Amino acid sequence: MKKPLLIKNADYILTMDDHRQELCGQDILVSNGQILEIGAGLIPIGPHQILNAVGCIVTPGLINTHHHLFQTLTRAVPGGQNALLFGWLQKLYPIWAKFGPEEMRISAMVGLAELALSGCTMSSDHLYLYPNGARLDDTIEGAKEIGLRFFPTRGAMSIGESDGGLPPDSLVEKENDIIDDCIRVIDKFHDPNPASMVRVGIAPCSPFSVSRNLMRDAALLARDKTVFLHTHLAENDEDISYSLEKFGCGPGQYSQDLGWTGSDVWHAHCVKLDQSEQALFAQTKTGVAHCPCSNCRLGSGIAPIRQMRDAGVSVGLGVDGSASNDAGNMILEARQAMLLQRVANGANSMSSREALEIATRGGADILGRPECGRLEVGKRADIAIWDAHTIENAGSWDPVALLLAGPTRVKYLIVEGRKIVENGRLITIDLPNLISAQNRLAKKLM
Repeated sequence: MKKPLLIKNADYILTMDDHRQELCGQDILVSNGQILEIGAGLIPIGPHQILNAVGCIVTPGLINTHHHLFQTLTRAVPGGQNALLFGWLQKLYPIWAKFGPEEMRISAMVGLAELALSGCTMSSDHLYLYPNGARLDDTIEGAKEIGLRFFPTRGAMSIGESDGGLPPDSLVEKENDIIDDCIRVIDKFHDPNPASMVRVGIAPCSPFSVSRNLMRDAALLARDKTVFLHTHLAENDEDISYSLEKFGCGPGQYSQDLGWTGSDVWHAHCVKLDQSEQALFAQTKTGVAHCPCSNCRLGSGIAPIRQMRDAGVSVGLGVDGSASNDAGNMILEARQAMLLQRVANGANSMSSREALEIATRGGADILGRPECGRLEVGKRADIAIWDAHTIENAGSWDPVALLLAGPTRVKYLIVEGRKIVENGRLITIDLPNLISAQNRLAKKLM
């Protein structure tokens, strides 16, 4: 067991606890991956490490609820940059078909490293294609090397172009094989314990790439295995038109009919959910992963997050894949979420504190991890520490309010009580070598 860690004399601690306390000049004592004590002038018994947080803002680690980590290898691909969702996918599918295990692992590591440097301590991942021997195992191995808490989901596509789906036939799988591999990865990797570093979900890709039967079978399997469900839903107008044409109903009814509502389900995007569907999600405690930068990049629209939260819908934040976002920076994503709601609903419609809440405890709640996303005694020690004395903060009267416009990299990142980032540098891997490996793979694909 490592020595206890004392985070000392933080300028501000933004707890995100049930009372949303903001503490000044206080300490956090961490031991065995857990927060033991929060208060002023803490003095641990026995040997311990000290992290001086003078001049810093301390927040819960940010939580990313939707990503496609494999896409970090296909940023800014020509021909797809100015397309809507369906055209963008059709441009990229043939490139992704060339991936193998190495591409999946290295891309995952790059994406997770980028998230870590932006203050993220836990990330989900939606991997829905498995060409050339690639497996979910490849991304899980990469996450272990980086050191983030990980929530990979076993995605899938089963309806190819020849059957009226969007993906090429070469990238779809047989539905029995999909279910069998879901069982395999859950049995091998899923850990339900509060200190778990890996939990696994089931995630058929979308209504336009899988059958209704697979959606229904996935829901039944998830309930049998007590794991979470995830998919894309109501992302843009094309998505809605496809559902109406193929299924004769909108996304809310589609989800409800197939067992895809409940506190163990979260959907990505939901840009086009209407008021009745928002009410359904609130009533059933179904979660939403909001991906503002990707929605802007693909011209999908502005998700009605203000209306969703007012209706009682649980909302978390996601960066989505870097092929539809360009970046994987969680603190910038939180700022974008705030700005878009203000554009759509007025300047008082979302504060920086509410955006940070969505990015922390909001994400923890929809992933079923209430032991994360808060700085409270007994919660897991997933902590982001930000330098409040940078040029971006100079002259600020409220450094917490300005956090979303401050440094885009965290000064320290702690996951399960372990330092992952120290003085702005990722310390778990050799980052320059990783970047070189990623660029080598990208050139090969080009």
